[in-house]
Amino acid sequence: MNWYLLAVIPVFGVLVLVHEFGHFIAAKWAGIRVEEFSLGLPPRLVGIRKRTGGGWEVIWLSGNRSAEDQYTDGKQTPFSGTSGGVSIPGASDNTIYSLSLLPIGGFVRMPGENGDINDAEGKYDAGSFAAKPAGKRIIVLVAGVTMNVILAMILFTIAYGFIGEPVLRPTVGTVSANSPAAAAGLVAGDTIVAIKGKSIQNFDDLQTIVKQDIANAPSGSDIVPIPMSVRHKGMTTTVDTLVNVRVHPPKDQGPMGIVADDSNNNITYVSVPLWQAPIKGVQHTVLVTGAFLQAIGQMITGAVKPQLSGPVGIAKITAQTAQSTTSQGWWPLLNLTAVLSLNLAIINILPFPALDGGRILLILIELLRGGKRLKPEREGIINLVGMAILLTLMVVITISDVTH
Repeated sequence: MNWYLLAVIPVFGVLVLVHEFGHFIAAKWAGIRVEEFSLGLPPRLVGIRKRTGGGWEVIWLSGNRSAEDQYTDGKQTPFSGTSGGVSIPGASDNTIYSLSLLPIGGFVRMPGENGDINDAEGKYDAGSFAAKPAGKRIIVLVAGVTMNVILAMILFTIAYGFIGEPVLRPTVGTVSANSPAAAAGLVAGDTIVAIKGKSIQNFDDLQTIVKQDIANAPSGSDIVPIPMSVRHKGMTTTVDTLVNVRVHPPKDQGPMGIVADDSNNNITYVSVPLWQAPIKGVQHTVLVTGAFLQAIGQMITGAVKPQLSGPVGIAKITAQTAQSTTSQGWWPLLNLTAVLSLNLAIINILPFPALDGGRILLILIELLRGGKRLKPEREGIINLVGMAILLTLMVVITISDVTH
């Protein structure tokens, strides 16, 4: 067994916990009664709740259940809302904090999230989600996504400021035969220390400068001569050489015909000053979010083939990334967790039924109708169908992940 697979538990746990905590604190702020805050999906394994008379009670599985828990049997599930639920007459204001069996999600159970009505006169329970103004309901729904974005910013900040980004030194790994690098006398193990008199620290710097020179080359040029300073393998001094970089290299080669040395001993870690780390974290969050949105747009338009991973695929990637920490430090795992957090945020905000974005869309439709709400039964059916589609898609993707 690959024990690194266990890394998926804390990674998924943090993502879900942060997301649901966003809903939780926003609901408390809005004055909404939160009946249960669960990490994982049912059945419940264990939970704790503050007793009305003082102290705490432990709830094992379905034991020690109060009247409001029994009232909800068969009438609500975490799939019927962010949390789901019907308003419960006389329900306790004390939240159950629980750990549930299926570690693939979580929920915050609030009454009235599908517009459920409390009494025969059609009045909403004052502590329910449905009783709150549209603005507060939208804030509660957006809070989970917001917390995932904030988590990504924090993780990127830690990665850039405290860990340092792993980059490859400008050392040559392989040189293609008959390439510009070979003609200039470069061999594996050589280090390019400067280009056009400017010192470089990593292989990305080399690629960036070469690309810029190619882009600025006169129209019709086939080669671009670029002066470089090289320290040959085993030498302490540098020599100057001229590399005639190709504007149109062969398909299987780069402009110079070299590949970086990607061995572990050629990796260096570059961190930024702590005061710059939050700025870098925000910038990288925006960059990754833009790339996600662009990819989704391309998949929708058919420009690229959809590439989706379910829990199995993500678990495999997480295990591989966790294993790389032994040689590359914590950067890869922090970076992956931040990317997954943004992925969760973007998916949840999509205007699809059962997702946070789908519920926000229903509230916006309500506002366009002058405050007239959909019937609770109709809203419940819309979200149920959406959830069924999402679960079916997850099953299909999981089968594909297992097959491949």
